[in-house]
Amino acid sequence: MPTSPSTSAQAAREVVAVRLRDLRKNAGLTVVDLAGRCGWHHSKTSRIENSVTAPSAKDIRAWATACGVAELAQDLITQSLSAESMYSEWRHQVRRGMKQLQDSVVQFFHDTRLFRIYSSTMVPGLLQTEGYAAALLSNIADFRGIPYNDGADAATARVERSHILHEPGRRFVMLMEEGVLYSQLGNADAMAAQIGHLLTAGALPQVSLGIIPMATRERSQWPVETFHVYDDKLVSIEFLSAEVNITQPSEIVLYLKAFEQLRGMAVYGAAARALLTKALSALD
Repeated sequence: MPTSPSTSAQAAREVVAVRLRDLRKNAGLTVVDLAGRCGWHHSKTSRIENSVTAPSAKDIRAWATACGVAELAQDLITQSLSAESMYSEWRHQVRRGMKQLQDSVVQFFHDTRLFRIYSSTMVPGLLQTEGYAAALLSNIADFRGIPYNDGADAATARVERSHILHEPGRRFVMLMEEGVLYSQLGNADAMAAQIGHLLTAGALPQVSLGIIPMATRERSQWPVETFHVYDDKLVSIEFLSAEVNITQPSEIVLYLKAFEQLRGMAVYGAAARALLTKALSALD
């Protein structure tokens, strides 16, 4: 079973904290001694060593210097920044609105050649229609209490971003649980348009759209959190409270293994279209 991404992010923080604590102990310094040399209260040292507070680059330089190993500071700073980038709280990402969040990944998408996406909860963003996306993003903005609810503008930006589906040189392998088709976002017309769009997009030669039937027996892989794999280099997972980005090769391998097992359970082509048509009929 893949390690929980949130656990992985916390574990990465703890590795940095342990290294800093070891430096202090190897230098023969107490928590109070190190705090005195760094010019801060000893409680800050404890918070950093217990992974309660993430150290800044300045903190790490001061810490390493106080322990007589200033030459190790840059390596620790790099490790700390990597740990923090794994876990980005949504409240920080959306502080300038939902549209800004959509626009922020445009260049990254253009740099990616192979997209592998598994969704257990909703239609993948690259396949969403404007009506479906507007309902989803507005709900997120309301739930988050974002003062400026720009869900409609964000939906337009998301659809514009999806034009990458038609650019040459890219492949898109997308998997959905069949239950996604029955989780209605927006009104019946918006949902019908969304399912109709899936029928069209699934026929694109560069898109492989698989649907895992609800009736699948003896699953080889249980439904897991929605995740995206970009060029074998990055796995991005969206949770209720945060987005977690994984770059550790050993963890990426686990998600690729899960993806292949899920892909093996999906149906494609005519069988997938039959499930989409069935869901469309259920809206009547």
